[in-house]
Amino acid sequence: MNDITKQLLSLISDFDPETGFTGAFNIREDTGCAGRQNSQNIEISSKSDKPGIDIRVKPGTKGETVYIPACVTHSKVDDLVYNDFYIGAGADVVVVAGCGVHTDGEESSQHNGIHRFYLEPGARVLYREKHIGTGEGSGQRIINPQTYVELQEDSYLEMDTTQIKGVDSTQRLTTGVVGPRARLVVREKLMTHGEQYAETNFEVDLNGEDSGADLISRSVAKGRSKQLFRSRINGNVRCTGHSACDAIIMDEGTVSAIPELTANDLDAALIHEAAIGKIAGEQLTKLMTLGLTAEEAEAKIIEGFLK
Repeated sequence: MNDITKQLLSLISDFDPETGFTGAFNIREDTGCAGRQNSQNIEISSKSDKPGIDIRVKPGTKGETVYIPACVTHSKVDDLVYNDFYIGAGADVVVVAGCGVHTDGEESSQHNGIHRFYLEPGARVLYREKHIGTGEGSGQRIINPQTYVELQEDSYLEMDTTQIKGVDSTQRLTTGVVGPRARLVVREKLMTHGEQYAETNFEVDLNGEDSGADLISRSVAKGRSKQLFRSRINGNVRCTGHSACDAIIMDEGTVSAIPELTANDLDAALIHEAAIGKIAGEQLTKLMTLGLTAEEAEAKIIEGFLK
């Protein structure tokens, strides 16, 4: 690994340069593999037909974390990777899959990660993903993640995704099929500034009796940045579905929220919420009376909102 990769890893995946990762991991650097390790219960192998890896978690695995970060460390890199996760029945694991893109010149760089999750009955996964752009180059930093999930009965997948800063363009797509008594939970947090653009698309089919989905996006749009949030939940049986978009706009930022709910069954209970607006003046005033400057008060409000 080069030094930029180590810096990015510390930002996106809590990497310690002294101790490295514990357990199973695969580090992707500039379209190649910079390190890999399996554990007794988690096997990572390269695909034979396209770039990417297969991650297989044995049934009943508990308390393990697998790290699959991806880093782009210079301009003029176009990275595409396919990662498939096969989570055995009754397993309960954490997946950490951050991405950092660094540019040092005029050319753009991008990482496009396509992840597919297949959870067997009773499996549970916490998926954590952070995105960041760094570097002094003028080239755009682009990250376009796609995630597809298939949840069998009684399984659970929670996705905690965060875009920290510096990403000039992102198009995020999440689709899934949820089986009986299974549940998909998505928590998205992102901030844009300058001329940046962020687009989020969710589409979930609730196909199993008593299945559920909870999709929540919280975002802040600064400068002249633009954000678009679309969510589509299809309730095809007795199920529960909820989506929410909460956004703060600042300067000349814009945010659009486009929800779509389709109930194809009498017992499908679906809800959408959306709130877009500026920071309330009384919030700023209250913090400023405690000794904060206007800028410090604003930063505190945004930090609390995105938490």
